[in-house]
Amino acid sequence: MAMQQNGSASDIHKHNDRSASNHPITTNGSEEVEHQQTGRFTFSAEPNLEDIRRMQAEFTDERNWNQFHQPRNLLLALVGEVGEVSELFQWRGEVAEGLPDWTEPEREHLAQELSDVLIYLVELAEKCNVDLPRAVLRKMALNRLKYPANKVHGSAKKYTEYKD
Repeated sequence: MAMQQNGSASDIHKHNDRSASNHPITTNGSEEVEHQQTGRFTFSAEPNLEDIRRMQAEFTDERNWNQFHQPRNLLLALVGEVGEVSELFQWRGEVAEGLPDWTEPEREHLAQELSDVLIYLVELAEKCNVDLPRAVLRKMALNRLKYPANKVHGSAKKYTEYKD
């Protein structure tokens, strides 16, 4: 189980400003306003990716686990955790956005498994010296070029299938 290997999901949950039901708890209300304006779910501002990287590094250092947390091992652990997320969706058919038919324990289990995925992803990026926030900005810019909105709107084709 991943919790035995990275164990920090619960540590990170303590720093999260959300309740177990994933509703924002804010003092300034900005997240709630954004959610109301866009109709989309929003993440809490903290912890950010650097906070998660730091917490996991401290957790790993305290246990002398860096000897085990090398890129290949982290990748394999990440794949295993993605498999655990997949198991939660297996045999359910299509699942509606927001998971309205899921119980609170099922939602919490999903939150824990997704946290494990994120923790391993962030640690893998750290070990490979990939600055994820900047990499995301570059990748999104590339995706905008590959998938111009006026060409691909409402289509699920791969970029190689579009004609100029």
